[in-house]
Amino acid sequence: MLNYLWAFMILIGILYGCFHGTMADISSAALDSSKEAVTLCITMLGVMSFWTGLMQIAQKAGIIASLTQKITPFLRFLFPSLRNEYQALEYISTNVIANILGLGWACTPAGLKAMEEMRQIQLRRGKNPDMASNEMCGFLILNISSLQLIPVNMIVYRSQYGSVNPTAIIAPAIVATLFSTLAGILFLKIADMRSRIH
Repeated sequence: MLNYLWAFMILIGILYGCFHGTMADISSAALDSSKEAVTLCITMLGVMSFWTGLMQIAQKAGIIASLTQKITPFLRFLFPSLRNEYQALEYISTNVIANILGLGWACTPAGLKAMEEMRQIQLRRGKNPDMASNEMCGFLILNISSLQLIPVNMIVYRSQYGSVNPTAIIAPAIVATLFSTLAGILFLKIADMRSRIH
């Protein structure tokens, strides 16, 4: 669906340029945007490599394991049916920690492993493994709401586009993601209560 939407928008832009005599401007903008996209990708690659490397160092130093132990009680509160599923909780906690640190790239592998582990749990419990469980949906909500202390992506984007103070986004991002995470947690607990009633 998105492919059709993008194709439609591009076609409308080209037709508008043809009828208004601004094809030269459209061509120039397309070339400038392509150059800008490559520059941004190179910048993001450097930042991604740096932060992913830090995450690996933290993992090998035992920092991630220590943080995982600290947030496991919180995750057991959120996902009571996974209370004894240590492997799933470990993957979920790694994902949550990476998200809090703003390392969206580093949290993806842990998120995929968490989903696969929860799929295996579905299978062991005799449920349809191809249907998303409450825990899977809850994990997605937690992952999307994503409390972030350091919004790395936004800082890089602001820096790339000439912001005078790229890190000014930190405080508003913490407040916004804190509220989105609290809303996500509230929704999870209400959904859990309703599923128990039914």
